[in-house]
Amino acid sequence: MTLAAVVMGVAGIILTGGFVQDIFFQLGEATIHSQTGHLQIAKGEFFGSGSRRPEAFLIDKPEQLKKAIASDPSVTLTMGRLNFQGLLNNGRSDFGIVGEGIEANTEAKLGSFVAYIQGRALTDADQQGVTLGEGVAKALKLAPGDSVTLIANTPEGAMNTLDLEVIGVFRSFSKDYDGRTVRITLPAAQDLIGTPGVNVIVAGLKQTADTESSAARLESIAKQTGLELRRWTELSDFYFKTVDLYERQFGVLQLIVLVMVLLSVTNTVNMTVFERQGEFGTVRALGNRSRQVFVMVLTESLLLGLIGAVIGIALGSAIAALIGFIGIPMPPPPNSNVGYTAYIRIVPTIVLNAAFVGIAAAFIASLLPGWRVSRMLIVDALRHNV
Repeated sequence: MTLAAVVMGVAGIILTGGFVQDIFFQLGEATIHSQTGHLQIAKGEFFGSGSRRPEAFLIDKPEQLKKAIASDPSVTLTMGRLNFQGLLNNGRSDFGIVGEGIEANTEAKLGSFVAYIQGRALTDADQQGVTLGEGVAKALKLAPGDSVTLIANTPEGAMNTLDLEVIGVFRSFSKDYDGRTVRITLPAAQDLIGTPGVNVIVAGLKQTADTESSAARLESIAKQTGLELRRWTELSDFYFKTVDLYERQFGVLQLIVLVMVLLSVTNTVNMTVFERQGEFGTVRALGNRSRQVFVMVLTESLLLGLIGAVIGIALGSAIAALIGFIGIPMPPPPNSNVGYTAYIRIVPTIVLNAAFVGIAAAFIASLLPGWRVSRMLIVDALRHNV
C-alpha cells in the first residue's frame, strides 16, 4: 500500500505537470507564430502607447536595422510591421479596425498558427489586396473577392484612402485580435500612411529556446539605435497571466498530492510498525539500541520511497507516451475560437520534483512511527509476541 501510494503520487505529478507544460508550450507557440514573433525591436514608447498613436513612433531606416538583426546566428527571419488605425468601408457601413502593414511572404513563414478559413494568405504581389480577421469579415459580411475601402489618417493629420480587394479571411488563436485586425502589404500601408518607416522590427528564431540568448546579444544593437527590445513573453499579457494562473494551480495540486501521499504512507507505516512491535522488541532485546531501530524504520520507508519513485516515473512516462501517441482533443481556450490537441510533455525538472515528493513523503511519514517504536520499553514490545 505504501508503494502504491508513492507510485500513484509520483505518476500523477508527472502527468499533471506535463499537461500544464504542454499548455504553456502550445500557447507560447501560438502567440509567437500568429502575432508577436520571438523578438520585437521598436521605440520604447511604442510598446506602451503605440496602439493609440502608432504613427508617432516610426523607425525611419528599418533596412539597416534588419540587416544587423539578421546577422545573429539564431535569427532565421526579420521583417517590418507598420501599424495604423482606421475605418473599413464595405459600401454600406464603416467598421473601426486596427491595421497592419506586413512583409507578406516573410510573414507567411512565421505565421504557421494563422489559419485561413476563406480565401488565401496575402503575398507581396497583392498590393491592392487585404486579409481580414474572422470577426471583421463577419461584422461587415465580407468574403474573398469583395471590394472595400480603407480609410486612415497620415501623421500630418490628412485623411487617405485605399480601394482594396479581400483576398482571405484568417483565424488566429486570439478572438479579440481576429475581431479588429486587417492586414495589407507593407508598401500599401506606407503609401496609405505616407511614410517610408515601420513601427517595429520582428525577429523569428530557429527555436523558442534561443529567445533569451538571442535577446542578450541583440539588446546592444537596439540600444545603439535608441530603441528597445522586447521578448515575446513581455509582449503577450494574456500568456503571462495564463502561465501565472496555471503555475499557482499546479503548485496547489502538488501540495494536495504531497498531503495525500503523506497521509496514505503514514497510515500504512503506522499499521506496519504496530504489527511488528514484537519483532522490534526482540531486536532491542538482542542488544540493538533504540536509535538503530529508529534508523531501520526510516531506511525501510526511504527505500520504499525510492522504489516507488522509480516505478512512478516509469508508469508516468509510459502513460505520457501513450497519450502523446493518441492526443487529447481540447475545446477552444478562453478568448479563442480554435481548439487544439493536448499532449503530456516529459519535463526533467517536473520528473525530478515528482520523485523528490514521493521520497520525501515516505521519509517524513516514517518519522513519528519510528520514533514511537524506538521509545517503547523492551518488555512492552515483547508482549506482542505472545
